[in-house]
Amino acid sequence: MAEEVKATKKTRRSKKETKAVENKRFKEPTLKQFDVIIAPIITEKSMAAMQNLNKVSVKVLPTSTKVEIKKAFESLFQVEVKSVRIINVSSKEKSRGGRYKGSVPGYKKAIVTLAKNEALDLFKE
Repeated sequence: MAEEVKATKKTRRSKKETKAVENKRFKEPTLKQFDVIIAPIITEKSMAAMQNLNKVSVKVLPTSTKVEIKKAFESLFQVEVKSVRIINVSSKEKSRGGRYKGSVPGYKKAIVTLAKNEALDLFKE
């Protein structure tokens, strides 16, 4: 009879153990994942998408794929990613003082859609 009680008894976790399990929801970031995401893109349009549609725009490594970007975002920021879209922004020619021509370099941009219950604060103090 004592064996049956032991078998049916549920183990309870302490608050510390529960928090540790919640924090281990995502894997630890690797050095490669730190290199994948270069910088956030801060424009009026991207800020409106972040507030209204829960989308974050970032510059990424030109050789990175959607899967790499998703894994890097989840492990670095500890948020769940719904989808990733990639855009190759082409370089543009600009005039430098009217007489001289220069160019703005192109880059790869990723628009990351976060899950409904997730939020990301880029401007932490």
